[in-house]
Amino acid sequence: MAGRAPSRPAGRRDPGVSIDGFRTPRATCLLAPNPSPMTLDGTNTWLIAEPESPSVVVIDPGPDDEGHLRRVLGEAVAGDRRVARILLTHGHLDHSAGAARLAELTGAPVQAADPAHRLGPEGLADGDVITAAGCELRVVASPGHSADSVCLLLPADDALFTGDTVLGRGTTVIATDGNLGDYLRTLGQLRDLTEAREVGLLLPGHGPMLADPIGTLDYYLSHRAERLDQVRSALAAGARTPAEIVALIYTGVDPSVWPAAEWSVRAQLDYLGEP
Repeated sequence: MAGRAPSRPAGRRDPGVSIDGFRTPRATCLLAPNPSPMTLDGTNTWLIAEPESPSVVVIDPGPDDEGHLRRVLGEAVAGDRRVARILLTHGHLDHSAGAARLAELTGAPVQAADPAHRLGPEGLADGDVITAAGCELRVVASPGHSADSVCLLLPADDALFTGDTVLGRGTTVIATDGNLGDYLRTLGQLRDLTEAREVGLLLPGHGPMLADPIGTLDYYLSHRAERLDQVRSALAAGARTPAEIVALIYTGVDPSVWPAAEWSVRAQLDYLGEP
């Protein structure tokens, strides 16, 4: 579950360019066939492997769609490779629903921050280093969109997999299991990490890759500050319910995502200390 506003972060690719089949030296994207106003073009499933590695790591298998999972499996095992691990950036179903079936097809464990989404003994905790498929992936806790969100740093490609924490187009919602204070701290920490590690690409869970990570994260931070100011203004104008606030400040957003926008407004009201 992503959700977005029709804003345009710096460094994004043209939205008409599909990310399906996009490759870095060690990562390949396969786009799940679940487009919607909440998932943009669909869920990005990422396959990670050092060239010539006999194994592959899969990030976010996506929905429980047999055709997509068979396509992921076919790409993963090409050249007699095997799937070593399945990793989840968070437990929302558009990222995780296919994990159990892919685990059944491959025998690979499923690792997630939330124990409810694991298949196997290992989780994903901040600072963990996962060594598999010839690569190192570093786990970065990124709560905010959801309580269990993580990003995954692939230092060899100077790339950060962001799940729904940062989208390739627009901005994410604060889901019912998220928290705005956590999210603002996460964005600041990701900006610091991006600068310190010279991250060159953000590879999101929905939408195209982003080639200006610092510019994008600065935009996300300024967008959140702007939204908070808009909520304050809406309250001063007499709006009281999340629905009333959404109607005032999300006028340029597709009404089909207004219910999700209410989640973010509730998170903003909580952050501001409003009932």
